[in-house]
Amino acid sequence: MATIPDRSEGIASDIGHTTAYEGDKKDGYGHSGSISKGSSGSESPKATNEKADYGMAAPAYDEEEAGHTGKLRVENAEQLVTTVLSVDDDPSLNPWTFRMWFLGLGLSLFGSVLSTIYYFKPQTVFVSVIFLTIWSYILGEIMAKVIPKRGFIGRWFNPHKFNHKEHAAIVIMSSAAATCALGTEVLAVQRLYYGASPNAGASIFLLFSSQCLGYGIAGLMRKTLVYPTKMLYPINLPLNTLLETLHRDKSETARRLKLFYIMFCVLFVWEAFPEYIMPLMTGVSIFCLAKRDSLVFTNLFGGTNGNEGLGFLSWCMDWQYIAGTQSPLWFPLQTLVNNLVGYLLCICVFMGVYYMNIWNAQDFPFLSQLLFSNTSNSTVFQEYNQTALLDSDNVLDPAMLDVLGIPYFASTYATYILSTNLAITATFTHMFLWNYKDISTAWSFASWTNIKKTMNVENWKFWKGERQPMSAEEEAALDPHYRLMLVYKDAPNWWYGAVLIFSIVVGLVCLYEVDSTLPWWAFFVACGLAVICILFFGAQYAITGFQFIIQPIIQMIGGYLHPGYPVANMYFTLFGYNAVVQGQLLLKDLKIAQYAKLPPRVTFTVQLVGTLVGAVLNYVMMISIVDNQRDILLSIEGTNIWSGQNVQQYNSQAIAWGGLAKYMFSVGGRYEWVTLAFLVGFAIPLPFYFLHRLFPRAGFWYWNTAIMTYYIGWLCVGINSSILSYFAVGFASQWFMRKYHPEWFVKYNYILSAAMDGGTQVLVFIFTFAVDGGSGAAVAFPTYWGNNGGTGNGMNYDYCMFNPANG
Repeated sequence: MATIPDRSEGIASDIGHTTAYEGDKKDGYGHSGSISKGSSGSESPKATNEKADYGMAAPAYDEEEAGHTGKLRVENAEQLVTTVLSVDDDPSLNPWTFRMWFLGLGLSLFGSVLSTIYYFKPQTVFVSVIFLTIWSYILGEIMAKVIPKRGFIGRWFNPHKFNHKEHAAIVIMSSAAATCALGTEVLAVQRLYYGASPNAGASIFLLFSSQCLGYGIAGLMRKTLVYPTKMLYPINLPLNTLLETLHRDKSETARRLKLFYIMFCVLFVWEAFPEYIMPLMTGVSIFCLAKRDSLVFTNLFGGTNGNEGLGFLSWCMDWQYIAGTQSPLWFPLQTLVNNLVGYLLCICVFMGVYYMNIWNAQDFPFLSQLLFSNTSNSTVFQEYNQTALLDSDNVLDPAMLDVLGIPYFASTYATYILSTNLAITATFTHMFLWNYKDISTAWSFASWTNIKKTMNVENWKFWKGERQPMSAEEEAALDPHYRLMLVYKDAPNWWYGAVLIFSIVVGLVCLYEVDSTLPWWAFFVACGLAVICILFFGAQYAITGFQFIIQPIIQMIGGYLHPGYPVANMYFTLFGYNAVVQGQLLLKDLKIAQYAKLPPRVTFTVQLVGTLVGAVLNYVMMISIVDNQRDILLSIEGTNIWSGQNVQQYNSQAIAWGGLAKYMFSVGGRYEWVTLAFLVGFAIPLPFYFLHRLFPRAGFWYWNTAIMTYYIGWLCVGINSSILSYFAVGFASQWFMRKYHPEWFVKYNYILSAAMDGGTQVLVFIFTFAVDGGSGAAVAFPTYWGNNGGTGNGMNYDYCMFNPANG
């Protein structure tokens, strides 16, 4: 296979930079001429029939951190993916092995169980793909050593050593399963709040269709959202770095492996303390320790328990929460800075809204996702009797609404919905203004040239699965890693189209089988919204690493389209919002496969298998947890082990949007600005854009108003004591180390992230079943000053005052 040619121009995200090194002769990708060797010091292998490369066999840094005549710079997407990751491939490696299927299916079962457990935790924590990567590597190496290598058994069960393509396929399959299906949330809400339990068969097929819908849509957009270099997916860098470290020549990666093993073990031991032995380490607040009788201090400085407070200036030593949703070690600096601005605004806005008593804020908890009655007050919080509001068909009863009155949100939660709505529409404007060229290829199919091609009968032979032709501009923007993928047969568009059609047909049938009360036409509207949102929010996620929660806008549209039907609203949201989440997951995994050079047809297969296996286990575990932890899941604060915050939020918004939208959110209603925020949001990015056009060197391009606005509502839920530690680690990594020690950053940063995530996740998984009640009754650690017993003992772990109104 021929060597892939270099390009001579930078990409759109270069921001004026086209070179990676100063002081050396540079090629088109910014690689110094002195770095033409692989990390082992030998020359990069030239392309052969067995192996293709891109001018180097390993990332473009010197393994010994010496020999540079200039300073390493890592300033844009292309420099990052070609210095951190190797740009070479060996097409002869085979991923279709018994090991891949055995470990892929086994870890899919494991990951789906763990993800469902985490869904009912007080802080949103996801199953780390790094965790799955580590275990699959250990087990794969064991199988390669234990299973005989010769004869019939060797030929079929151990044909060669465990390779990185097998490993990547296992990871993608298990990570697809390890995402808790939103459909389980709908079913859990029905079970907890409505006394309804759709039959198991219909429930599982509902999960199948809702999970695969986004896959079909996103797969058809991969030319726009995966192939270009600018679609970076920063979240993938630690994983792909780990895969390379584990499978490349050990002489090249010895130091990184050593760091990985050391930090993995350190975090495995360390996490036992904040998780179980000493929960005070979840958040040490000198303000809480100094003043233990003030709810103001609790609201501002407390944060070690679910929905306790904002955790301002608390110092967290629990990596589970510091890196719970996104690790600060890989979160891009620009996104982190915008995050910080939004966080500071969140502190000010939340405290202002609550203590100015906006929306009668002080009659309700400071942080909560529930709906409250107008009889609630600061000493006794009264939940809204939402089941009494509905008739036997789960439809709004106007007569009961007159009796019960219109419910209230906690003011901070209403603020969160408002800021999210601002951010959602701001994203559309931001992407059109700043990234129009990046997303415009998604509708290039409607150009006159493509329409004429479609009319050509020769192009109707979809079963051939030929790659889509690209324009010269699209070719120029291609990721160098994708160029190496051109030797493999693509997964044709009609495969993804078939998945989409299957999901729509099965979804329609299931909607009527489970008595969703959602009409067929509304289902198709939800699917259309998913198409639009996958494009815009998928691009935002790929470029910035930031993943929006767009649930509120989907629920609002569903509420106004089909008012008075909260259960229907949940199902509208299931297909309109969950499809977006699943679509982003597919796109992220496609990029993992692109960086790992995993053939597209392998990726397509393992993603679907993992998704279907995961849906079944999600359902089984959800039933078990809901039945065994029912009282805790229905409580306001929960415990530091179990919490119903996700199902509470989902149900509260379904009632509010699906049943009461015109009473609560229409103009003239109590929360009218929550809805008007959608209109205001479109205008938010405009001032920064026009200022940038007037003063292009002033740096206005750096500010992403959609992200800043979203984070104004960031702290509305969960354990918030980790924020100071999160920013400290993030700036130390993405600013200080990347700027002043770039060699160390390129070589070690992402493997460090992988090690810390892995050690933490392994320990948390073990403790979930051993002592936290995941398999039955919890085993409490003895109380002492570092473990005061938490909410079960009427206290917060950081010693801030416990609000007696929480019960």
